[in-house]
Amino acid sequence: MPMEFTEIEPDETCVCGGCTAGRRARLHAARPAAGGHPAARGARRAAVLLAAVGTMLSGAAGAGAAPTTRPGTTATDPTDTSGTAGADTPQGEPSGLSGGRILTPHLRSAGAATTRAAILARAQRWVDQQVPYSMSTYWSDGYRQDCSGFVSMAWGLGSSQTTWTLPEFADRIARDDLQPGDILVRNNPDDPQSGSHTVLFAGWTDSTRTHYLAYEQTRPSTRRRATPYAYWSHSDAYIPYRYRGLSEGVVIGPGSAFPGAASFGPGACNTYVTRLGELLVRRGGGRFYVEGPDPSWGEADRRATQAFQLAQGWRGSEADGIPGKDTWDYLVNGKGRDIPPEPTLNPPPPRVPAPPYPGADAFGPGRSGPAIQQLGEQLVKRGYGRHYTDGPGPDWTENDRLNVADFQLAQGWTGTEADGYPGPDTWKLLFS
Repeated sequence: MPMEFTEIEPDETCVCGGCTAGRRARLHAARPAAGGHPAARGARRAAVLLAAVGTMLSGAAGAGAAPTTRPGTTATDPTDTSGTAGADTPQGEPSGLSGGRILTPHLRSAGAATTRAAILARAQRWVDQQVPYSMSTYWSDGYRQDCSGFVSMAWGLGSSQTTWTLPEFADRIARDDLQPGDILVRNNPDDPQSGSHTVLFAGWTDSTRTHYLAYEQTRPSTRRRATPYAYWSHSDAYIPYRYRGLSEGVVIGPGSAFPGAASFGPGACNTYVTRLGELLVRRGGGRFYVEGPDPSWGEADRRATQAFQLAQGWRGSEADGIPGKDTWDYLVNGKGRDIPPEPTLNPPPPRVPAPPYPGADAFGPGRSGPAIQQLGEQLVKRGYGRHYTDGPGPDWTENDRLNVADFQLAQGWTGTEADGYPGPDTWKLLFS
C-alpha cells in the first residue's frame, strides 16, 4: 500500500543537531547567493540540503546547540575599525580549503587531535603574517580570511566553518572553565546571516579575570589584544566553547622534565612558555608582565627569567634570561630564592653590628676607659648628648649618666631600667 509522508516543521526552540541543520538548510535555500549563475546557486543549496539530511539521519546525540542568547551591549573598543562584526558581510556556507565545496555531511565531527599550544601557535602565525580580513578570499594555507575561518585554521579542522557551525565541533563550557585554545562565539538570532563573531581565548590577563588575551580575525588584519570579557560589544551574547578534538597535552608540575632549550627564546610559542611565566610570577616576577603570561615568548619572559637567575647568584651565561635545566628545575620544584622586590633609588646603608658589651664594671663613678668615651660618642650621634658641656671623654661623669637615662626613658623604660647606667640591652639598642 502506498505510504504518505507529511512534512512536520520542527519546533523553533529545538536545539538538536538535526533541527539546527534543517533550519540552516532552509535559510540558505531561501537566500539567493551573491553572484554566480542561478544553476550554480541551486547546486550550492542542494549541497547544503544534502549535508543537513546526512546530519539528521546520523542522529542528534552530542550535537552542540547554536547560541540563542539575546544580544546585549557593552563599551565599544575605540581601536576597532570593523564596526559590528559581520554586519555588512553576510556569512556564506562552510567550505573546503581554498574555497572548495563540502559535498558530504561534516557537522559534529572533530578534526585531527591537537593541543592548546598548537592551536595558539597557528593563531600566532596569522598575527605575525598580518593576514588581511576578508570573507571572500582564502589565505595561502587554504582557510577563509574571516573570524570563523581563522578559528577553523587554529583548530586544524581542514575546512572553513561559520560561527553557526563551529559550535557543532565543540562542547559548551562555563566561563570559569575557559582555557587557552577555547573560543567565544556570538551568533545573532535576529539576523542569522549577519552580526556574528568569534574569538580565540588565550588566557586571563590577571587574577581579576575581567580581561583576557584574545586572538581574532577582524579588520584590518589578525590581531592579538587584551579584551574585556566577553567582548567589546554584545558581551552577554558570547558563549564559550571547547574543541572536541583537543588533547590536553602534558601536565607541568613538580618533577616535570626540562622540555629542551628549543621551547624557549625568540619565536617560541607553546604551553611551556606560559607555565614558565606563571612560575616566575609566583616567585616574584609579576612586575615584569604587563599582559600574560601567555604562550608567546617575549621580553617580559626573558627579563623575569634573568631576575630569577640573578637571585640565585648566577652570573654571565648562567643568567642570560633563557631557562636551562637548572632554572627549570628550581622553578618547577620550588627551589632557590625568590626574585627580590625592585630596589629603591636610595637603599638604606647596611647595618653595622654592635660592638661587644664591655660589662657593667666599665661604667660608674670613678671608672675610666675607652668604653666610656665610645658610649658618649654614640649618645651624641644618636641625639642624646644635651647634658655634655665638655667631652665626651674617657672618664665617667654625671653627664654620661644623665644622657644614658634620657636614652633609656626614650625606649619607654622606667624605674631601675632607666637609672642611667648602661646594661647589655641599653648597649645593644644604642649601637643597633
